[in-house]
Amino acid sequence: MAAQKTILRALAGETLETPPIWMMRQAGRYLPEYRATREKAGDFLSLCYNSELATEVTLQPIRRYGFDAAILFADILLVPQALGADLWFVTGEGPRLSTITEQAGFDALKPAGDIHETLSPIYQTVRNLSGALPADTTLIGFAGAPWTVATYMIAGRGTPDQGPAHALKAENKPLFDALMERLTEATIEYLSAQVAAGAECVKLFDSWAGSLKGEDFDNYATAPAKRIIKELKARHPGIPVIAFPRQAGDKYIGFHEETGADCVAVDDSVSPEWAAEHIQVSGCVQGNLKSSHMVTGGEALVRETKRIVEAFRNGPHIFNLGHGITPDADPENVQLMIDTVRGA
Repeated sequence: MAAQKTILRALAGETLETPPIWMMRQAGRYLPEYRATREKAGDFLSLCYNSELATEVTLQPIRRYGFDAAILFADILLVPQALGADLWFVTGEGPRLSTITEQAGFDALKPAGDIHETLSPIYQTVRNLSGALPADTTLIGFAGAPWTVATYMIAGRGTPDQGPAHALKAENKPLFDALMERLTEATIEYLSAQVAAGAECVKLFDSWAGSLKGEDFDNYATAPAKRIIKELKARHPGIPVIAFPRQAGDKYIGFHEETGADCVAVDDSVSPEWAAEHIQVSGCVQGNLKSSHMVTGGEALVRETKRIVEAFRNGPHIFNLGHGITPDADPENVQLMIDTVRGA
C-alpha cells in the first residue's frame, strides 16, 4: 500500500498528473480546532510533549482538508532542549533559549545519544499517527538542520540576520564547529528514532540557510545535510528525505546531488519556472506558493496556484507553500488552493 501513496511516488521520482499536496505548519493557529486543543494543553511546549494532543492536532488538517501527508507536530527546538538547553516560549514573541557562547555552555550539553528520554513523547506521537492516519496519507517526520538550530542556541532567540551565530563562527570557530557536530549527531539520532517509530519520510528544515554565503553554505548547510541523509539511509534503506535550505538562491542548484536528498523544497523567492529549469531536472521539487495567498485568497491565489502546477508539470512535484502558513490565514483559502491543485 505504501508504494501507492502519492507523496512517496513523487519522492521516488515519478511525475504524477495531479501533484500531491501538503502544507508547512498545516497544523496551527489558523485553525480554530487547533487553538482549542492548544488551550487544553496549556501552552505550546506542553502540547508538543503531550502525545495524545499532539496526535490530535496533527490529524486535524487531515480530517478537514484530506492532505496527502501529515507532518508530525513538534518543534525544531526540542532537540536543543533534549541536549540540556533551557527552552521556553514568550507569548507573542516566540522561543527563548539559554545561550551557547562559550566553552562552558557547550560542555554542559548532553551527548547526542542521550536525547531520547526527553524526546520519547515525540516518538510516541509518531507511533500514534502511524496507526491513526488514513491508508493513503504519508507520515512525515522532521528536524531542524544544524545551522538553523545553532543560530537559536547561540543567540538565545530568533534574530533577523543570524548575526550572533555568524559572529561566533568568525571569533571562536572550534566552539562553533563543536556545536555543529553535536547538533548533526543529535539530528541523526532524532530522525532515525522517528523513522523507527513509523515516519515514512523525513524533512530537514534549514530555515536560515540563506544567510550562509559561499563556502559557509557548503560547509554548514550542504555538508551537514549530506552527512545526515547518508547516515539515515544507511540505517533505514530507502527512507526518502526532503531538504529545505530556505532562500538558498543559486545554491539550490545541485543540492539534490550534493546531499543525496530525494526532494528539494524551495521557498517563494525563486520562480517556479526557474526552479523547474534548474532544480527539478535533478529530482523531486516541493513548493512554492507564497504564504500570503492563504491570507488574501481570491483570483490571485487561483492564478498563482495554477502557474506553479503548470511550471512543475513535467517532473516530480509536491505542491506546498514556500514557507509555513501564517496564523492570520483564512481556512477557506486553503480549501480553494487544494481544489485548484486537484482540479488544475
